[in-house]
Amino acid sequence: MTDLSWLQLALIALIFVWSGFVRSGLGFGGSVLSLPFLLLVHNDALVFLPIIALHLMFFSVLNAVHQWPRRAAIRAEGGGVDWPYLRRALGIMIVPKLAGVFGLIVLPARVMGTIIFVIVSVYAVSYILNKPFRSNDRRLDVLFLAMGGYVSGTSLIGAPLIMAVFGTHVQARQLRDTLFALWFILVAIKMGAFIWAGVDLHLRDQIWLLPCAGVGHALGLRLHAYLLRSDPKRFYRVLGCVLLVASAAGLVL
Repeated sequence: MTDLSWLQLALIALIFVWSGFVRSGLGFGGSVLSLPFLLLVHNDALVFLPIIALHLMFFSVLNAVHQWPRRAAIRAEGGGVDWPYLRRALGIMIVPKLAGVFGLIVLPARVMGTIIFVIVSVYAVSYILNKPFRSNDRRLDVLFLAMGGYVSGTSLIGAPLIMAVFGTHVQARQLRDTLFALWFILVAIKMGAFIWAGVDLHLRDQIWLLPCAGVGHALGLRLHAYLLRSDPKRFYRVLGCVLLVASAAGLVL
């Protein structure tokens, strides 16, 4: 990102604070709720996705390390990772995930950006109308997990589709930790494909953007505690409006 202006770099830093805040606060959405804004600053998903991916892996490990001393108490309280369901879901998602990664690598940056803005617009409308994706049927479970795996492979923004299934089958106190484990596995696959394809991982930018995401992560932990005891509908509506405006701007520009 050496060719970007100081203003662009400052905006990117703020967006990564937001990314960390959302990821730790909701347990998902660090990519889907930040990538549209990043693409408005610099329209090339392959610049940002490796950075987001490594950050996600880092904070997934950090979450596990933070909870390790209390693992027995967390299990007793009904928390922790739901490993049996996670394994079943991964069996459905793995092939579409690999197909999506291949699509990301071969598609032009502008086409990839348009796809991301369209997908995020759909998510935004569902948040505004308070009609999030939900699944109470086994066939819909398979469809949403397969679609979520593919979209996650292309752009790391499959979280709302995946949440539609995991939110139904995983207990609330296990959901955040189970999602962190899932993101780590999915992102590890994506990073392996990046390395194999020779994609620039932007390691220098990883270093200065990690503290930005770290600040957001710390703030997001407070949001998570708040959402566990409150109704988050208003938060999601406001978020949906902001995402829709950002996506519309991205499609027009």
